[in-house]
This record gives sequence, structure tokens and C-alpha cells, in this order.
Amino acid sequence: MKTHFFTWLLLLVARLPLAAQTPDSWRIAADKIDPANYYGVTVANGMLGIVSSPVPFQVKNVVLASTYDQYGRGRVSNFLNGFNLLNTYLEIGGHRINAQDVSNFRQELDMQRAAFTTTFDYADKATISYTYYALRHLPFTALLDVTIKAKKHLSLTAASVLEAPDALRETQNYYNEIDRPHATLSLLTSSARSPTGKLQICASTSFLFEEPHGQEPRIIHELWDSNLHLMKFGKLLQAGQSYTYAVAGTTLTSAHDPDPLNQAERLTIFARLEGKARLLAFHTKAWQELWQSDIEIIGDAQAQQDVHSMLYHLYSFTRAGTDYSPSPMGLSGLGYNGHIFWDTDVWMFPVLAVLHPEMAKSLVEYRFHRLESARHNALTHGYQGAMFPWESADAGVEETPVWALSGPFEHHISADVALAAWQYYCVTQDKAWLREKGWPILSATADFWASRAERNGPGHYDIKNVVAADEWAENVDNDAFTNAAAQVNLHNAAATAKLLGLPANPDWLHVAQNIPILHLPNGVTQEHATYHGEGIKQGDVNLLAYPLGVVTAPAQIRKDLAYYETRVPNEGTPAMTQAIFALLYARLGDADKAHHFFQDAYQPNLLAPFRVIAETKGGTNPYFATGAGGVLQAVLMGFGGLDITPMGILQRKTTLPTGWQSVKITGVGPQHKTYSVRR
Repeated sequence: MKTHFFTWLLLLVARLPLAAQTPDSWRIAADKIDPANYYGVTVANGMLGIVSSPVPFQVKNVVLASTYDQYGRGRVSNFLNGFNLLNTYLEIGGHRINAQDVSNFRQELDMQRAAFTTTFDYADKATISYTYYALRHLPFTALLDVTIKAKKHLSLTAASVLEAPDALRETQNYYNEIDRPHATLSLLTSSARSPTGKLQICASTSFLFEEPHGQEPRIIHELWDSNLHLMKFGKLLQAGQSYTYAVAGTTLTSAHDPDPLNQAERLTIFARLEGKARLLAFHTKAWQELWQSDIEIIGDAQAQQDVHSMLYHLYSFTRAGTDYSPSPMGLSGLGYNGHIFWDTDVWMFPVLAVLHPEMAKSLVEYRFHRLESARHNALTHGYQGAMFPWESADAGVEETPVWALSGPFEHHISADVALAAWQYYCVTQDKAWLREKGWPILSATADFWASRAERNGPGHYDIKNVVAADEWAENVDNDAFTNAAAQVNLHNAAATAKLLGLPANPDWLHVAQNIPILHLPNGVTQEHATYHGEGIKQGDVNLLAYPLGVVTAPAQIRKDLAYYETRVPNEGTPAMTQAIFALLYARLGDADKAHHFFQDAYQPNLLAPFRVIAETKGGTNPYFATGAGGVLQAVLMGFGGLDITPMGILQRKTTLPTGWQSVKITGVGPQHKTYSVRR
């Protein structure tokens, strides 16, 4: 009897999923890596982005926020690849390790500590592990931490390499050794000009050793050519011995500091003398503080990991205390030229406003500091007030390539900017900020819409000739989202004036009341004046229910959802639309549809091996931070029921998606409140 019982028990256990198969909520690991199907993951600190590679000791690229110049793509400002300050190599026995030499290759992203670790075996000689960090507390500094465990007696040579990216010119290389009683500082430094000469771009690195001063390896400098130089050291290891060293590096440009060359070296010296233990302690503490604002999901372990990944990327791409704003791809590469679109104001901003208002503030500061450029843009188009550019870079002028009609015509961006400014006030209740910076944005954009609307009789103050939020609809009249966003902009400007005791333009509310929202004969909100049921690129009408709050009746919201959810093709459309469907169905109480559209919003867009999000299903351009922002809004404002209102953040009745047991949201708003929803 016992034999049969144990046989049955073994069969049962064999059929159960292994515990290791349950996704870790904080770590994403890959041990079966196909370099031909590899889409890297980014380690970033809101200023400096480092993208992983499947090749040992390499990273794909290094991106530095607000580093733009014109160099061939569309005659507009473009993101630049910076110096790869973590470019290194390791030789064992005189052989430089490459991808063909290694086995047991494994990579892992630790999202709690923003650390990316690679481990592998080199033949039968050594096990090697290295981890890199974009140090959260030092915006321009990265750290590479390397450990070699010798299996046999061996000699190693390790190098730190600085090579100028192809687009840079006039490279100058420097090597300095600074002797101090307690340390010898070896600095490998490079400086170059951006393609037009507009920027000076600099980087500097230094080795960090654990040996006492005087016993550190001797550093050798080699200048290979004008674009590449390196410093290296050698070491003999006994079998069973472990050896650890690190590289600290700093990179910045004249867009960040008036003296980038000297400052790069100063900051590298600072990191070198802080030492690895202190650097990692401060970095870890900074991320612990960020993760006090978190989303905890019970009932779907994979969704929990994915939501943590989305939060990790938004936190990584944004930094408090700046006026920088992330592009659709954040700091994961050069996608969309690094330009700023409505992606930040409508899709990423609300998540940050709820969880980290101090980080969200940077996004609205970015717009405020470019308000004068927006005023000039309105003037040149024959309008009043401020007309924000569809694509913006460092100066806040229009940066859309001329072949894209969105530049001259996608005007809803001005209302999107104003919405973010209003939401920042709603979350923080900061009237001083509202008076100083919110009011100038809200009033100037309201003036724009008052002049933009064409007055063709009561109820027909038409907004003609726009590119819709659904960008397949070009040069259409009375686009639903554009018209509704203009109404909201005008109402919020009037509300701001009342809050601050300032005179409002009486024309604002008059215009808002006469801007039409059109309907089809069946009662569905019509996307634009000539819309007759064709496919749509992305959500437009459904955004009137959220985030605009113009359509509020549940029956109308449901009718618009049922109609437009069938108009979105399965491929080729960006990831945000289905997230809005999920959010609205949760608020309507439909758990099954909320679950379906939550999964459809991002799962078909995931790429190997780290589940990074592409812009579209089948796309290959991660990391699409816009999509992450949309999905996170589905969780926060849909499943979590949070609502940004003039009274602050409130919680409304909602429904969890099928299969979820609970959602807990911590660290919400300036008071760091906790909200929960249980089935």
C-alpha cells in the first residue's frame, strides 16, 4: 500500500509546476540567450542609460539625457550615443575572452537594486561575474564590479577602454595619475565634439581596487589611435583564488555642465575615493526609497513581475530635480531621436504624479522652461497664446521631420501639456507652484485654443485641419480627442484663475461650451467629422472617458468601447489603446474584459530575453515607456480605482481583473498613502 501511495505522490509532484518556474517579482533572469534574438534591458538613473549586450564585457550603448545635435536624420535634433564608459575587456592567459569562449552564460536584472549581472565560465579556467550600475545618487556616474574565481593558476589582464562613437569628432585623449598618500588615482579621459560642434562630450574612468594602497596593480596606458585609448593592469591568480576589481566612470556634456572635461574627472575622482562599498550603499538606499511607492499584486505572479518591470523602467528614465523629460523610449536607445511627445504628458506623467510627484515635477518643469518657444510657435502659425511642438528636444522648438504632418497639425499636444500641469496641482495641491508655473502654462494654452477655434455659429466653434490622436486620421475636422482636450484645457484654466483669485479670460468658457463633440447616427461618439468606421491606429474617442472625463455616462462609455475596440488592428498599432480599454472596463465592472485587454495591452509586445516592451505587437524597438505608462495607468486608475481630482487623489469603486485577488498601492501622493482593492 505504501509503495502505491509513494508512486502516486511522485507522479503528482512530477506534474506540479516547479517553484522556480514562478516568476520572481523582482528579478528577470535569462540563461538561454540567443544573440540573434536579443533585446537588451536598460540600467539607468534618470540621466544615464546603459543598455545590455549578449556579448561578454560589452554594453550595446550609453545614452545621456538631453544630449542632442543635428546629424543627418531629418535635419532635426537627435539623441547622441555617448562614450561607452563601461567598455572593458578581460584576457586570461593572453587570450581575450569572447562570446565563443564561454559557457553557462547567464544574465539577470535585479529591479530592486537596479543592477545588471552577467556570469559565465571561461573554459575550465575561471568563473567570471560582473555587475553594472547607473548610480542613482550620482546622475552622471556608472560602476562596473567584476569578480574572477580562478579554477586553475592563471594570469589575467583587465582593461578599461574609451572609444569615441562614430558620430563624434575632434577627439582628445588624456591619461593622468594623481598620487596621494592614501591612493593613486589613474584617470582615463576622453573629450570630443558633437557632429556640428554644438556640444563638448566628455568621459573619464578609474579602476577601484580592494588591495591596500601600495599593493595595487600597476596601471599601463595605451594610446591606439586618436579615437581609442585604454588603461590596463595584470594579475596572477592561484587556483581557488577570487579577485575583485571595479571601474567607476563619469560622462557628461556641455549641456549639463559648463566645464564638462574637468567635471568628468572631478566626479570620477569623487567616486574613486568614495569607494565601492559607499557607492553601492547610497545607490541601494536611493532605490529603496523609490520602491516605497510600489504596486503589489496577489493572484498573478507574472503580472507582478511585469508591473515591477514597468515601474522600474519609468523610475529609471526619470529624475527629480531636473527639467528633463523622457522620450517614448526613455534612455534605452536613440529611438524617436530622443524627442519628447504627448507620450510623457499623457501616458507616463500620471503614473509618476501618483507615485512620485517629485519626479513628475521634472516633466512639467521641462514644459514650463520651454514656454516661450511655444509662444513663438503659436505666433508663427497665426495663433495666440502657446502652441507646444509635437516633437520637442532641448530648445523646445518644433523638431518633427518635415515629412511628418504631425508637426504642423497634431495640436492636441498643447492641451496634453496643460492637462499634466493641472494634474500636478491636483496631486500636490501646491498653489504656489500653480501660480508661478502652472498658471502661465494653463492660461497660455487656453489662449491658444480660444484663437484656434473657428467660430461658425453656436455649438460650432470648430477646430479644423488637425492630425487626430489617432494618427491615421490626418487633416480632419473636429477630432473628438482634440476638441475634448481643448474643452478641458479651457475649463481648467478658468478653474485655476478662480483658485488663485486672478482674472480669467471670459472667452475661455464661452469657447469651451461651443466646441462640438460629434456623434454617429447610432449614438457612438464620432472620432472626427469624416469618420465612418475605418480602422484606427490608437485610442482617440475612448480617451474622452479617461483621462479627460468629458464622457461620464456609463452607457455612453460602454457604447464607445464596444464600437472602437473592434476598430483596432491586431498589429502595427502602439501599446496604449488596449490599456485604456482595460482601465475603463475595470471601472465599468467587467472583470473578464479588463483582464483580456490588460494582457493584450503588452504581452504580445514583449521581447526576449527580458520581457522588454516594444511599441507594437511584433515590433522590435524597446523599451516603449509610453506603453508601460498606459498599462500602469490601467493598474493604478483602473484596477486600483485611483482618480486624480481637484481635491487630490481619491479612490473610486472599481473591479479587479479576472484571476487577481488583490492590488495594494503604496506610497501614493505627497502623503505616501496606501490604497488597496480586494476581490
